[in-house]
Amino acid sequence: MAEFRAMRRKRQQLSAEESLDILVKATSGVLAVLGDEGYPYAVPLSYLYHGGRLIFHSAVAGHKVDAIRSYDKASFCVIQQDEVSEENFTTFFRSVIAFGRIRILEDDAEKLEAIRVLAHKYSPHMSSESTNTEIQRGFPHLLMFVLEIEHLTGKQAKELM
Repeated sequence: MAEFRAMRRKRQQLSAEESLDILVKATSGVLAVLGDEGYPYAVPLSYLYHGGRLIFHSAVAGHKVDAIRSYDKASFCVIQQDEVSEENFTTFFRSVIAFGRIRILEDDAEKLEAIRVLAHKYSPHMSSESTNTEIQRGFPHLLMFVLEIEHLTGKQAKELM
């Protein structure tokens, strides 16, 4: 396993529980992967935290997919709060960054389970029948991938401590 840097401003570090709570409750973040020509490629995505990993869905082709297939290390940043404080010349923020290995789900059963739990997060009041119909309609054109979290760090503005 990789050796990750310690946070420089430890007083502002969120606990593991606070960091996980942000991941559970938030609905979007920014995935960063190694893109074309070695340039970082960061893309906003909806996601689900489930079972110690982050679950995403995607079309079957594109820059993000090519990057994931080429290199399995990635990070994902979620900003829970970002409030500008003009009088303090700062922002009151809370955010987390997850680091880990990302992989495309190739097994149809694993892919189906992933899209079902993701669909439940974003459409919890839809009937199972409606959800299953929508999943089956889009399944052939759907790619699911997961980020297995190796390191998670959260930070908040000192004013929020």
